[in-house]
Formats: sequence, C-alpha cells, structure tokens
Amino acid sequence: MAAEEHWKVKKLIEAEAEIQQKWEAAKVFQQDFIPELKDVPHYTVTFPFPYMNGRLHLGHTFSLSKCEFAAGFQRLNGKRVLFPFAFHCTGMPIKACADKLSREIEEYGYPPQFPKTEEEESAVVEEKSLVDDITKDKSKGKKTKAVQKTGSAKYQWQIMQSLGLSDEEIKKFADPLYWLEYFPPRCMDDCKKMGLKVDWRRSFITTDINPYFDSFVRWQFRILKQCAYIDFGKRYTIYSPIDGQPCMDHDRASGEGVGPQEYTLVKLKALEPKPKIFDGIQKPIYFVAATLRPETMYGQTNCYLHPDISYSAFYIGADEAQIFVGTARSARNMAFQDMTKEFGKVNFVKGLESFKGSEILGAPLMAPLSSYERVFALPMLTIKDDKGTGVVTSVPSDSPDDLAALNDLKKKKPLREKYGITDDMVLPFEPIPIINIPDIGDLAAVHMVQLLKIESQNEKDKLEEAKSRVYLKGFYEGKMLVGKYKGMLTADAKKLIHADLVDSKEAMKYVEPEKKIISRSGDECVVALCDQWYLNYGDVEWKKAAHAALEKMETYMPDVRNNLSRTIDWLHEYACSRSYGLGSKVPWDEQYLIESLSDSTIYNAFYTVSHLLQGSRDGKKLGPLGIRPEQLNDHIWDYIFRQKLYDPIRMPLDERILKRIKNEFEYWYPVSMRSSGKDLLTNHLTYMIFNHVAIWKDQPDKWPQSFRANGHLLLNNEKMSKSTGNFMTLCEAIEKFSADGMRLTLADAGDGTEDANFSKASADANIKRLYTLVEWSTEMMTAIEKSELRDSSKPVFADEIFINQLHHLINLAKENYEKTMYHEAIINAFFEFTKARDFYREICGNDKMRSDSIKLYLEYQALILSPICPHIAEQVWSIIGKKTLIVNERWPACDLADPIIIDTAEFFKKTIHAFRLRLDELLNPKKKKVAPAVPTKATIIYSSKYPQWQQEILILLKKIYEENNGEFIDNKEITKMVMAIPLVKPKAKEAMPFVQFIKDKVGQRGIQALDLVFNIDQRKVFEEMIEYLKGALKIDDIIIESVEETADETLASKVVPGTPIVNFS
Repeated sequence: MAAEEHWKVKKLIEAEAEIQQKWEAAKVFQQDFIPELKDVPHYTVTFPFPYMNGRLHLGHTFSLSKCEFAAGFQRLNGKRVLFPFAFHCTGMPIKACADKLSREIEEYGYPPQFPKTEEEESAVVEEKSLVDDITKDKSKGKKTKAVQKTGSAKYQWQIMQSLGLSDEEIKKFADPLYWLEYFPPRCMDDCKKMGLKVDWRRSFITTDINPYFDSFVRWQFRILKQCAYIDFGKRYTIYSPIDGQPCMDHDRASGEGVGPQEYTLVKLKALEPKPKIFDGIQKPIYFVAATLRPETMYGQTNCYLHPDISYSAFYIGADEAQIFVGTARSARNMAFQDMTKEFGKVNFVKGLESFKGSEILGAPLMAPLSSYERVFALPMLTIKDDKGTGVVTSVPSDSPDDLAALNDLKKKKPLREKYGITDDMVLPFEPIPIINIPDIGDLAAVHMVQLLKIESQNEKDKLEEAKSRVYLKGFYEGKMLVGKYKGMLTADAKKLIHADLVDSKEAMKYVEPEKKIISRSGDECVVALCDQWYLNYGDVEWKKAAHAALEKMETYMPDVRNNLSRTIDWLHEYACSRSYGLGSKVPWDEQYLIESLSDSTIYNAFYTVSHLLQGSRDGKKLGPLGIRPEQLNDHIWDYIFRQKLYDPIRMPLDERILKRIKNEFEYWYPVSMRSSGKDLLTNHLTYMIFNHVAIWKDQPDKWPQSFRANGHLLLNNEKMSKSTGNFMTLCEAIEKFSADGMRLTLADAGDGTEDANFSKASADANIKRLYTLVEWSTEMMTAIEKSELRDSSKPVFADEIFINQLHHLINLAKENYEKTMYHEAIINAFFEFTKARDFYREICGNDKMRSDSIKLYLEYQALILSPICPHIAEQVWSIIGKKTLIVNERWPACDLADPIIIDTAEFFKKTIHAFRLRLDELLNPKKKKVAPAVPTKATIIYSSKYPQWQQEILILLKKIYEENNGEFIDNKEITKMVMAIPLVKPKAKEAMPFVQFIKDKVGQRGIQALDLVFNIDQRKVFEEMIEYLKGALKIDDIIIESVEETADETLASKVVPGTPIVNFS
C-alpha cells in the first residue's frame, strides 16, 4: 500500500473511533424489552460464539459480517434489532494448551530452551478414491480447516509467541482460567473497532466458571434426559488415548467432520503348514481383513498382504485364546474396542511385534463363505497401512483391484518366484460368480477389466474408474447369486451376512476413523467402545420434529437446506460428555463434563435474559435485578422459557421480577437469523434444530427462523494459513484497511456457500473509493452552499433519468439485502450507485448538476450504504447537515422506478457508446491510406416501428413465447413458421437474422422487446440531450431524422426500433 493510502486509512480509522464513541455514548445498540414497543417486530441475529484460544481472524469475521450487515439493514427496516455476542470456553482445547505449557516449562525450564534441531512433520497427502464417494456417507466428509491454524510452530510456547506475547505473559497461560480472562476482552475490543452493532451487556463466557450460564445448561440437560433423549452405554466414538476421552470436532487439530467407519473384520484362519515365524504357537492364528462388503465373501479366492509393510501378531479376547495378524495401527484400534484383555493395551506375541509381510506370504488360509476350502496369502503392492488392517481379502469377481493383482501373478512367473509363491497357490483360482449387476453381468470386475483394457495392478486411474462403475451399481442394484440370501439385493443382504458372520464367530465388528484424526493433544485418535452419555439423535420422532422445524425455516440457499436435511437423516448417537477439559458438569453424573457442541445448542435463549441476571461476563457480579445464581432452579427456568405457571413455593423469586425476565425472552425469541460457516451445518446447526424442538416441543414459534451459511474465506485466492504467512486477524485487517474498508471488501467477497475471496488489492481500491466519497460529499456541499450547482427551477431530462435510476438501484439493493446477498447488494448500493452519479455528471454537460438532486443522492447513498459501511455513512450523513445518527434512521422511502425511464437511460448509454465506436472507426480506418477528415456534422436516423414484414414475425414470436411459458421453441420449427408468412418470403435472407436479433433482445429486455412499436420517444431523447451529444462527439451540428423522413434509403433500411444509426459528415 502506498504512503498516501496509509494516510487515508489513518484518517478513516480516526473518524471511525470518534463515531464509535458517539454510538457508545448514545447506547444505540443496547436493546431492552419496552412494553410500549411490544408490537414493533424484533430481529434477533446471532453468530456461533468464537472459541477463546486466540484472536478472531478474517475467516471468523466473514461469517460475523453477515450478521452485522443483517442487523444494520433490519434497523433501517424499522425493526428492533438485537445482536448479542458471547465467548465459548467449553471443551478441551484450552485445558490441553494450558497443560502443554505446564509440561514444556517442567521439561525445558523457564523460559523454555527447546532443542535446536527440530524434525518437521511432513505433510500427509490423502489420496481421494472415487470409490469413497460410493461407499462412504457423503454428508460426513469434509476438509479440515483447523490443521493450519497453528502455523509451523512445534511447541505451544512458540504458538503463543506467534501471538506477540512475552515470556512473562505466556507463563500465565499455564493456568487454563487465565485464557478466559485474557482473550474475551480483546475479542470484544476488536469487534468494537469493527463497529459491530452488539449489545455487549449480554455477553458471557461459558463453562461452570459462569454460575448463571452453568445453571441454564444443567436445566437444559435435565429436560433432555426427562424426554429420554439422553442415554448411557457403550458406543463407538472417536477417542483420544492421551486425553482418555472422546475427541469431538472442536477437540481436534485435524480431522474435523471425520467420523467412525464400521467394517466387517473377516477372520481367515491359518492352516498347516503355517509360516515358519509361527513355529511353536499352539493357539489359532487368524489373518484379519477389514471389509466394507461382507456380501462378497462368497467370492474369496485368496487374501493379499504387502510384502514390505510391517505386520504384528497379537492376542485377542479376554482369555487371549486367539492370535490376530494385522498392522500395529489396527491392533491399537482393536484394543479400544473390547477385543483385547485390557482396554487400550495390545499384548503382542513375543518376537512377533513387527515383521514384514513377505515372511508370511504363501500361508494357507480358510476363508469364511468361500467355495474354495483353502486359499493363500499372496502379494499385492498397492496395499497401504493407514487404513484397515493391511490384510485384504480378495474377491476378483467383483473387485477390479483384486482381479488385476491376481492376473499379474498368473501372468508373471518371475513375480511369483520373487515372493516364493508356487503355481498351485495361484493358477487354479478363478473368479466366482456371486452377484449379478444389471448391464454388467455376473463377473463385474472381469467385464470391466476387459472393457477398460487393464493390464496391470499399477494402472491406478483405470482401476479407479473400473471400481467406481462396478461399486456404484453393485452396491445399489446387484443381486445375490449364491448363499443363504440368493436373489436378494446386495444392499439388503449386506447387514444380514455381516450378522451371520459375527454370530458364527467367523468375523467381528471393527471400527476405525474414516481418515486420520489428530487431537489437540497431538496423538492419533482411534475409535473406542466406551461408556458415555450420548444424545440419541437417531430417535425417529425426534428426527421428524427436526425435519418439521427445518421445513419452516429460511435457508437462503437450497444446498444449505439439503445439507441440513441429510444431516438430520444420518445423525444418530452423539457423545455429549467427556472427563477432561472445561465446561458444565453432567447434572446427574458429575464425573463427566458436557462437551462443547452440546452446551451450545440453545444458548441463544440465554442471550435474551443474561443482562438482567449477571453483572459481568463471568457471572461473578450480580446483575441489575440482584438475583443470585443459587436462587435459580429448573422451575424458574421453566417459567422464563417454557410458559410454566408461577409457583411461589417452587420459585423463590418475586413474580414481578420473573415476569420482567420472561418478557425479554418472549419478545426477543426466536432467533431471526443465525449466520455461520458451512462447516457447522453438519454438526452445530443441526444440533441446534434438534435441541430447539426438544426444549420447545409445543412452541414452534420459538424454533429458529433462518440459518445463513457461507463458504470459507480465501485470502488473495489462497487458503489462510499461518504456516505460509497468508493469514490475517480481524485487528490486523482493520489496521491495514480501516473497519469500513475491510467491511466493504468482505461484503464484496462472495455470497454463496462456495469459498469467497478477500483480495488485498480490492481492499486497497475500496479505501480509495470510500475516502473519495467523503471528500466528494464535502466538495459538493461546499458547491451547493456557494450556489455553484444548478437550482431546482431549471430541470433537465438528465435529472429525471438520474433520480429514476437511483430509485431503481435502491429497490434492487433492498431486495438483495432482504435475501442476505450482500455482494449483490453492495453492487447496487455503492458501485452502481456511483456509476449512476458519474453518468449524471457526464450527461449534464454544460448545464451542471442540480443541487437538490445531488443532496438527495448523498442522503440516499449514506442510508443504503450504512449496513455495510456505517462509519462512512455517518460521516456523509453529518456532512449533508443531518443531526441524527444514521444507525437510527430508516430505509429511504422512494417511488418505484419508472421502467420506461430505466429503458430510456439504458437506450441512451448504449446509443452513445455505439455512436462513439462509429466515430472511432471513421477516424481510425484499418487501412490508413489518407487521413480522414474530422466530421463536423452528424445525422441520427431512428425508427419507431418495424416494417410490416418484421411486424408479422414479431406477432408470431410473441405468440410462441407466451404459449411456451416464456421460452422459444427450436429454431428449425421457427424457420418453418416464419417462412410460411407471405410477406416474409421476399425477405427470406433477412428473416432469420432478424429472428435471432429479436431473441437476443428478449433475453436482455424481456417480452417488451416483442412490441411492434418502440416504447421510447427517441426523438425527444436526442433533442433533450443534443448539447451533450455535440460535446461527446465533438461536432457542431446534429440532425435528427426518422426513417420516414430521411432521404438515405440505404441507411434507413438498416435501422430498427431502439437501434438508431449515425452518419457523420
């Protein structure tokens, strides 16, 4: 940014600070229930409270800005707007970070002296398989955004240093409660500098540190338990072994949104002769393969191992009577699923803690359900050890990968010899028909490998394509050809065959994370089967109610609704408790804490009353009503929030006090709009729906009214990342671009759920635009005071065009503000508004601009820009002499724009542009033999109506257009119908080009383009603007002629209504 722009930013920030002081002094954003205003509509807008382990960044601010813009617009709309804001501290991240600091001080001293040589963690690149899109739940998978939040720092101390903290300050963060003291006030200060319209009296921090919020959350959970929505038992959940508890989304450094994936763990029993490394082992040994398709086990011909992957042999069962062979990673997962003698501990067979797959290749095995009595362990070079067990059971009839590897072994004797595989282990085994897939057949993999000409297991792309085709149809359309469930669809047989295999002890249920998950404590998570309190989101009736609530909601974009609906469908049991971290305790089982996505589902209701209960963010001070937290009980909360009758025995507070609190809730609830990043659609926002329909089962008027989701924010078209330096906090953005410069760029960044982009170049340009607006406003008001502009007694046609265009843009902006489409709104409310002003200034020419039109423009501009740029709007509002605060004003009352005048303005813009191009062609010919003479005269020829043959075509096209609901039929059909018109036949060569010309006009102007007579008085326009035209075209004389008046028949034949021609001479 140039020095000049820095100076402008400084001036803007100084003005913003002064304006914010005025707002604060006037308490303009503090809202209370007022009985006299009870019939004025409310608008409560909220944003998911940010987690207090750092400062807000530009990504937070992007989602936050949607709330802010909505609040500003709805205030203009005359609604009483409440925008509350709180600070989330629940969960394990703060506690984990504090504990890390304590460990680092203990291990490395104070200040810590870390090892100089640090091994950088290599980036893990996950390969995406097309098959994942078929076999996995699409609604659950999403990219993590947390993985890059800490940059390249390895130690927590270094992360804190990257925030600009001194060693002495960092030391205090070893106490988790210090985080709750440090970050919330700084977050609030940053938001105030942004100019948020927040009622900060209602702010609070979560966890049991705040006794008022703690009481509220406990009340909520007791209701959920009474409704039988909370239960206890062993459930599979993502689990952090280091933390010793479930690891939910907000507890993860990477892997947000990743859930458990269930497999059938097929046990292939090792037969004699066993590999030498198993000599002396008497207990049964099983090679265990994790499969997603148990229904295909009838087609097993072998199993695969990777020769170079490390495998382990470990004991299974409480009595350790069996030995499994798989990767150590899978053994670790199994240990947390009640498969080993001791929870979380793997007991390896001595000496077999780690060995290469090559040492057990050729092992004879018994494969459950296979028609082959004995199969063998063969090499496959594409197996990975980061998923499943490293043991792959082979079904070449339906798996292209398995078939390609088997074919390689059959065709390549040297390959068999390399790994000690004899011919009898491979050559006799052929694919077994087990499933019929329509249009593919009984041996789907064989068919697809032949079709795609796959010659090797190394043809990765071809194999991906083959798998996607086979698995898609096989999953949903295949029919079983063999076994107990012959004739049944594979989708139906799958679960039954899984159950049969488990019942017969030939398989077990095995679960692992869909993808790698790293907890904030730094360990790789597993799936554990552990006792926990869980919310039963799988309850059928609860789901129905959630769908009913969603049906009533506004989601602004269809993909948001679809995502929420899918999540309601697939969501089942969700662990809502943990034993480590910060939070409120489970009321009936205080050894557990309520996790962070479960105490944040109905807290928007607490906003409505928090300012009356507490006197500080942490609830340590009494609020204005003098209510102590211990006075609050479930009966009081029920009275406030759930329409229960007052009971003086059970409610130890005066009814008048409770009535005042209740009135706040009843007036400000429900939430009118909740804005969030799209990543919360599949968790927090869906949980919010479920919990609202549970707590307010019989009060649908208290259910959320709308959710507004946005995509992630890119910075200069790249992901924000501390590690690359492409990162910006809210505070930094304000310092660089001013609050309104940042806000304008955020509004312009994007509207939908696709990723938006914050461009620093755009932000710099926006600073200039905003500063220029303030300067120009001052200049214009000075000019008006000095009577340098035209007064209202001398109106010209340009004034009418200008005011009408402003009204048109104001109405368009209002539509887009209503839809929360702020990118579109700012185009109408600022960029196009500025263009309209510039066009007015241009076409006024020597007449000058009209003073009252310019003052009205500035008033309009300030008002409609104020939701996005309130500080600039306040400045302009003051410059034009207004004594009020613009944040208390109303949307401008203006007439509907006259469509004829809108068309006239567009007609004139396009016409003058075409005339300039014509003049440029004349003065700058392609073949410059002789310099052309500069013209001094122009003849404008226009037409008001089409010739008869064209009118006949227009009549036909209008009939076609209206009979086909605003669409045209195929051109071939139109050609036949046009050529059947007698008047058109002599004009056959010109007819279809004319048809295409009119169709294009319809696309631009709608059905008006089919009118027989042009709706604009072209002569009047040219006569009104003749002096401007002379100046714009730099000529002395203009003649205006209709086609009926002109003597130039050649030119006249080329003129159509709305497209005049100019002839220079």
